[in-house]
Amino acid sequence: MTTARSLQSGTAYRPPPGAYDEMCTAEGEVRKHWRYLIDSLGAMGPEVMLQRQRDTARMLRGDGATYNVYGVPGGLNRPWALDPVPLLIGSREWAGIEAGLAQRAELLNLILGDLYGPRNLLRKGLLPPELVYGHHGFLRACAVSDGVPVPRLTLFAVDLARGPDGRIWVIGNRTQVPSGAGYALENRSVMSRLMPSLFRDSHPHRLSAFFRLMRESLRALAPDGRDDPRVVILTPGPLNETYFEHQSLANYLGYTLVEGPDLMVTDGRVWLKSVRGREPVDVILRRVDGDFCDPLELRADSRLGVAGLLHAIRQGRVAVANPLGSGVLENPGLMAFLPKLAKHFFGHELRLPSVATWWCGQKAERDYVLANLDKLVLRHVNRVPGNAPVSGDQLSAADLDLWRDRIRAHPHLYVGQERVEVSSVPTWRESGLEPRPAIIRAFLVARQDTYVVMPGGLTRVGANAGDWLVSNQAGAISKDTWVLASEPEKTESLWPHTPAVTYAVESKEGLPSRAAENLFWLARYAARAEATIRLIRNINVRYNETLQFADPVCQACLERLLKGLTQVTHTYPGFVGEGNDDQLGYPIPEILDVILNAQRAGSLAGNLAMFLQSASAVVNLVSADTRRVLNDMGDELMDLGQGTPSDLQSMQETLDRIMTALMAIAGATHESMSRELGWGYFGMGRRIERTLLLASLVRSLLVPETDPGVEALLTESTLLAAESLTLYRRRYYAQPEIETALDLLLLDETNPRSLIFQVNALEKLVRDLPGQSARPLTIEMRRVIEASGLLRLADAQHLAEIDSGVRPHLDALLARLYQSVGEASAALTDSYFSHVEGPFQLLDTGTESP
Repeated sequence: MTTARSLQSGTAYRPPPGAYDEMCTAEGEVRKHWRYLIDSLGAMGPEVMLQRQRDTARMLRGDGATYNVYGVPGGLNRPWALDPVPLLIGSREWAGIEAGLAQRAELLNLILGDLYGPRNLLRKGLLPPELVYGHHGFLRACAVSDGVPVPRLTLFAVDLARGPDGRIWVIGNRTQVPSGAGYALENRSVMSRLMPSLFRDSHPHRLSAFFRLMRESLRALAPDGRDDPRVVILTPGPLNETYFEHQSLANYLGYTLVEGPDLMVTDGRVWLKSVRGREPVDVILRRVDGDFCDPLELRADSRLGVAGLLHAIRQGRVAVANPLGSGVLENPGLMAFLPKLAKHFFGHELRLPSVATWWCGQKAERDYVLANLDKLVLRHVNRVPGNAPVSGDQLSAADLDLWRDRIRAHPHLYVGQERVEVSSVPTWRESGLEPRPAIIRAFLVARQDTYVVMPGGLTRVGANAGDWLVSNQAGAISKDTWVLASEPEKTESLWPHTPAVTYAVESKEGLPSRAAENLFWLARYAARAEATIRLIRNINVRYNETLQFADPVCQACLERLLKGLTQVTHTYPGFVGEGNDDQLGYPIPEILDVILNAQRAGSLAGNLAMFLQSASAVVNLVSADTRRVLNDMGDELMDLGQGTPSDLQSMQETLDRIMTALMAIAGATHESMSRELGWGYFGMGRRIERTLLLASLVRSLLVPETDPGVEALLTESTLLAAESLTLYRRRYYAQPEIETALDLLLLDETNPRSLIFQVNALEKLVRDLPGQSARPLTIEMRRVIEASGLLRLADAQHLAEIDSGVRPHLDALLARLYQSVGEASAALTDSYFSHVEGPFQLLDTGTESP
């Protein structure tokens, strides 16, 4: 007899009493299909497994895998958790599960078609009207006309649990926006890298075929049978709990990730607002709840949907998966009626039974629930915040009375369900393998007249042995699910085979204006953070010199640098204006506030926070290495917000790490980002911001006249802050002088940090933008050419001339340059990001819109 030990720790693995254990029999013998895995893990030993656990966390972090948990500190971008021990299921057992899942999917699809079509189930009394119409998922506006088919349920997910008797039970249906398939794919990717030989020798069924079928099914939804439709994934945005999945699916499937504002309806169809203009959309894979998808006909307060989407669907101009209104099938009260409905449609019972459910809208069932509140799981039929299920045996007498009152007041809104003691699975802890309760989410996709099941799924296990509610929001961790094949499977690609000789073609997928704008601002916030750190480093050097030598020249230079910090970062009033003598005398508190105060506009922490916010919206457009550096930047920002440093010196190490991360991001984007549209907007943001920042820096430090000694220090400080001091010394072999410094900083086309270098690069990027060559000279192009002309006609000697205590020619040049580039930035926003348009037709009236 093979028994399970805690990976050589000497502690026996003991399944919880009264529950089925996936790995061991009640006698403690390891089940046959688990033996190879357990022997292999045992051979590794606990130290190796601890390292595998650390490797798992590192890989997930590198991939940017997160899951947002609402309403708890640190819940945003919480790292996705994966246990390194997979769940194993034999192929023979899985074949029976597959058949039951496919049958259930077909049943729910028939129910969906009836509820939004003829509604015979309601007319015949097979379903109570209160059950359907009282559920938030039923959308009356989605009903179809007589003779018009209801769209098919394309994607389906089912939560499965194994009871103490070993039978598989369905405990929940997911039809609204079934989530988890992307996380299952991520788990599989990590596990195949974590233990490649164990993965290979165990022969788990691969997942790529399922996602290839998903692509085919979505393509088949396209109106008019288009062969090459544009498919987009509609996401609520970065704050959604499963936003990582939306991004990973967009990357894996090759679809454009969009938010509601990226789409519009005109002339009776849906369009993507891209940087090229409007581009037609044929299929939407939605991750937005149905009632939020159209503020015109559904929830008027929604900012997540597309006004007029329902009209475009009715016109047959766009397909949406899953169909709007499919959320009604998630009503847990419906589970009580599925056995009867299966016999109605199929003439036989369901292969996979649902957990026993009593809908309180019926008197006998309500009486049973009220009499057994302390033995049942109590649920509200609508899945909304604040309506989490509760276990009656964990409620106080007062809480049970509250539930009785709720059920009696609105009985159709509540169900009671049998509490199933779900099976346990071995989960790795520092002490070894320990049993944890497990729920499996299985995934299906429609294919012609049937449904195909993913060979595996997303397994979630409770964080603690006694957890009865296993969910990600409640802190569950995940497992990869291996359905074991009898022999190795041939590796298959997601993409279809192509002829040996192919030719590159322009990508069909457009770049949404929102994504382009986030790339643009991602670069700008990075440049701001970089400039702030360089200037603060400079200030720290001069501050220490002032303290050490008490030199009035150093003091005067320091004061000008402090005022420059306020002017460059726009953190007014700061060190400028009236009554700032105390701050100039002891500047540390103000400098630290400029670094740490994330709520202050222009602060380093504020710019980094906005940088990461922009990055979260376009992380699917950057390389894996860039994502890892972005994760590091997030950690640095968290470190920046911790503690209350009292001196600037203690911040230097953190500032240096942030600068290193910024340089790594600049390098990664330069080396790994494709030279397509996204690159252009990122590059323009960088060039515009560097121009504005350097113009502000030079204007604040070098325009006013100062004593020769102070001017020499300020010139050196300006070159240092502009990352040009080393180049200056190598070129001139002398202490910095104002005239040669201005030539290097403003007019030298070989200096990658000079103003003219930025403007030249900006001119080329703007010229390559969509539509620039086909139109007369645009405003943005005019302003960039104007900025280029100002610099090309300038003369360093002339700029260095002093009159009435200032350098007026330098001041005028920088002011005009700042204005021209700022106006170019505003014009780019209007042309490519805002899509400012006149009135347009929502409906197709048979005439072409202007």
